[in-house]
Amino acid sequence: MPTPHPSLARLAPAAGRLTLGLELPLDNDWGVERGRADRAAGRPFGVPDLTAQTRLARLADRLGFAALWLRDVPLYDPVAFGDAGSVFETFTHLGHLAAVTENVVLATGAIVLPLREPLLIAKAAATVDVLSGGRMLLGLASGDRPVEYPLFGRDFDGRGTAFREGVETLRAAWRPGPLQLPGLGLDAHRQLEVLPRPVAPAGIPIAVAGGAQQTPAWIAEHADASLNYPRDLGALRLRLREWRELTGGAAGGTGVGTNGGKPYLTPMVLGLQGDPAAPARPIRLGLSTGREALIEHLGRMAELGVSHVSFNLRPNDRPVEELLHELAEYVLPHFPAPTAPVPPTPHP
Repeated sequence: MPTPHPSLARLAPAAGRLTLGLELPLDNDWGVERGRADRAAGRPFGVPDLTAQTRLARLADRLGFAALWLRDVPLYDPVAFGDAGSVFETFTHLGHLAAVTENVVLATGAIVLPLREPLLIAKAAATVDVLSGGRMLLGLASGDRPVEYPLFGRDFDGRGTAFREGVETLRAAWRPGPLQLPGLGLDAHRQLEVLPRPVAPAGIPIAVAGGAQQTPAWIAEHADASLNYPRDLGALRLRLREWRELTGGAAGGTGVGTNGGKPYLTPMVLGLQGDPAAPARPIRLGLSTGREALIEHLGRMAELGVSHVSFNLRPNDRPVEELLHELAEYVLPHFPAPTAPVPPTPHP
């Protein structure tokens, strides 16, 4: 079995072991009280206060969270989608985070591959990987906002084909030796390369978000991890059974996970209640819960085979720093990431 890439080894260190990350921005701009204040001040919904992001990212890194995740939202669409996403351009922000953190995996959840040039994604992701010492994980999606595609000169209905071709180009760009893209008439004799090279010889791990207009079998073969939407535990059990069946013997990508197949990663919107004993109740894409029920729920997810959960804290009214400290003191000890980053394999 191939050795897992350092970032995957940090997110999915062992069978039955779950790690925890955070989705940026680290803000509570979806909270009730913050919403009232924003409306009173005439501020758009979902445009976070970004002044504290560096301090909070450093805090999350120091407290032991396994990963920081960024979304890719090129255009703010308040009519159809509401919030403004991560606001900062994704790879620019990741470069900054690489400079101000030491241990956390830097992950995208997810880059809309058909809207971007794959060779430029390959270069940007490799740059972040080198700047961070091998901590990059590239989550990719096919996109779900039809309005964006004509604005970028892309075909919405053809995004599935563009996604597959884009993944092939990324893998080719990170492969040692001259770039070869036979479909574009480029072979090795031209001696083109995409620099810098990723830290690990196998390249950067790719997590496919959702279905990406692909079959489950294609994702199992060509991705290094599944980044899938939250489900209730019953539906999650079925999804993970299928994922294990498809990946248990898979050997593609940059390294099979350490949990008997390829890692399964999922985001969760978390409303963390001040009462530790507050029962868990479903909310859109996650839970509103006290920490005791949260620990129990995460434990059941780990038993089913989930490798990593990333928390979106934006619905909370409590200060984000307070939430991070509570999670670090009471929840993270049950789901620890490796205490130090896994050393990357030097590229020859």
